[in-house]
Amino acid sequence: MTCAKRVLVDVRPLRVGEFRRLWVAGIVTGLGAQLTAVVVPLQIYEVSGSSADVGLAGLVGLVPMAAAALWGGALADLRDRRRVLLVTTIGIGATSLLLWAQAWANLRSVGVLFALVAVQQALFGANSTVGRAVTPRLVPPELLPAANALQSTVLLAAGIAGPLLAGGLLPVVGSRTLYLADALAVCATVWAVWRLPDLPPYGGAELQKGGAVLRQIGDGVRLVTRRQVLLLVYVADFAALSLGLPTALFPQLAAETFRPSDIGVLYAAVSAGGVLAGVFSGPFTRVGRHGVAVAVSVGVWGAAVAGFGLSGTLVPAVAWLVLAGGALLALGVFRKTVLQTAVPDGMRGRLQGIDTVVAVGGPRVGNLLHGTVGAGLGVTWTVTGGGVLTVAAALLLLVLFPRFRRAGGRGGARRGPRRPPRRSRRSRRSRRSRRRGPHGHDVAPTTAAPRHPGGARRLPVRRTGALRRSAGTARPPRRTPR
Repeated sequence: MTCAKRVLVDVRPLRVGEFRRLWVAGIVTGLGAQLTAVVVPLQIYEVSGSSADVGLAGLVGLVPMAAAALWGGALADLRDRRRVLLVTTIGIGATSLLLWAQAWANLRSVGVLFALVAVQQALFGANSTVGRAVTPRLVPPELLPAANALQSTVLLAAGIAGPLLAGGLLPVVGSRTLYLADALAVCATVWAVWRLPDLPPYGGAELQKGGAVLRQIGDGVRLVTRRQVLLLVYVADFAALSLGLPTALFPQLAAETFRPSDIGVLYAAVSAGGVLAGVFSGPFTRVGRHGVAVAVSVGVWGAAVAGFGLSGTLVPAVAWLVLAGGALLALGVFRKTVLQTAVPDGMRGRLQGIDTVVAVGGPRVGNLLHGTVGAGLGVTWTVTGGGVLTVAAALLLLVLFPRFRRAGGRGGARRGPRRPPRRSRRSRRSRRSRRRGPHGHDVAPTTAAPRHPGGARRLPVRRTGALRRSAGTARPPRRTPR
């Protein structure tokens, strides 16, 4: 049993009631969000009949999500994070209701769908940023890797189960019902956030700064450029996603190397590897050197991508992608942990906002690079070369930056103001013995004896005993046998 606990995912963060409620609600809300993610492209294609409009919908939501992530991160450091999280969660549910309303009214307008997608993606960017800044206020620093692994596993599992569920329900209930199901699923997270305690900035110092949101975002960017560890974490994540993410070449690989029907297996293999790594994340979530863990995850990711590029049959290709998905989950877990523990609580929101921009922009740049280079050099050279470059980037991080190797070795940052040290039981007993007399009666403070030899010394007065003697109920002193 002990060996199984060490191998399987560490569930100790679920002992914290607030985090457990958010995690369970995230399962329901994640499935609902995937229903909408499947239905919206289908509806856009039904209305316009153009795949270009479906691709444009992703671009329409990208810029608002990145801008809202930066804004939400700054707002999380200035205001009560519970309120910001509650407002953005309710906004996501309201947007799902509006999507249901336009489907029920049969508007058949691509412009309305684009506008609602942009609003929902903006709210999602702010919500996810604030949510990651809330986690360190709920979970002890030593359990943050396990908490991040639990949350990442839920997101990846929802990414697999949600589209399958949508594909089974869509012919039966239609798109309107799926929009409504998403709106109802958001209510679970609204309830969990409502149950959270107030999470204002520590000390309230950030509220009196008087700076605008743009100024706060600038402070976060300057902090990243001045802290080598933070900057290198972003560089490692961006290098892994831009150099080693081959998803843009999956259609060409399925057509030329495998079978066209295998494209779904290729996409699902990465997510399946992440889910498996999350289920068996017990060993690596207890690692203390988070900087080394980030570099190793990047290196394993690159090596697996290179092996995938050299695979000529489906089975070894899927095995390499499963390994790559596990490394990608580990990279996300340790990246979030470093960003949550390496800075004070008043800067966590802004750093999470920058992290959202990097996490969103890296895959887009990777798709552009792989699509462009793959057209000129071929699929095999592009995928394998990207994996080799990713491994080289990981080795450079470990060799050239010793401070990055030591990141996380001494534990995380403090959750908030330092609490006064608790007195031991022995010190409390000695303190009580100083306050009481030999028979358990209260003792008044004594004054120092005069230095001249003839002076009288004031003896301690037993207050409780004096009251008993005045009432005639004095208790005789206890004699202890010698």
